[in-house]
Amino acid sequence: MAQPFTKLTAIAAPIMRTNVDTDVIISINRMIGNSVRGSLGKWAFGSLRYLPDGSDNPEFILNREPYRAAEILVTGPNFGCGSSREAAVWSLQEMGIRAIIGSGFGDIFFANCFQNGILPVVLDKATIDSLAAEIEASQGAGRLTVDLQEQTVTSPSGARHSFEIDPRRRAGLLEGLDEISLTLRREHEIRAFQASDRGARPWIHFAGQSA
Repeated sequence: MAQPFTKLTAIAAPIMRTNVDTDVIISINRMIGNSVRGSLGKWAFGSLRYLPDGSDNPEFILNREPYRAAEILVTGPNFGCGSSREAAVWSLQEMGIRAIIGSGFGDIFFANCFQNGILPVVLDKATIDSLAAEIEASQGAGRLTVDLQEQTVTSPSGARHSFEIDPRRRAGLLEGLDEISLTLRREHEIRAFQASDRGARPWIHFAGQSA
């Protein structure tokens, strides 16, 4: 079970690099011996976030105020591409990210976001660039609002942008349910199908059973 997502008004940080892959989000080196949930947040964006001596990189946006408190990322194209590691999403969630708005995402990363209570929102590139420009002009003082019930993103200036989302995934986020939990809600339908199928194709259900 994840934290339900309904409506979020929060600081947003623009990370407008293209093709930020999952190794940039969480290095494979940081997963060795640390790949359990609850231990990865401090290593998110490690190669960008820290200098070689381990100190904060002052040039990285999430190390600057007020972006340290960001709960929303506005991202460049193809964010989360590369390896399928789910720990990339875990690390973002553990550093406080609840929503990511971009023009495109790596497919597996996109799916993993829904499984872990992060809302990925797809808008066209021109809109993304406009949102990033507004945030930068306000030096982070403006807030973005992401409303999953209304399926809108509202910029600091009040401009509203609608987004599309798969209805099943939307329902899961609104109720804090992952794919397994959503499937178990239909257990009676599954059991009814199994009972019917045993009558229609009994040989299928004998497979793997001892005599």
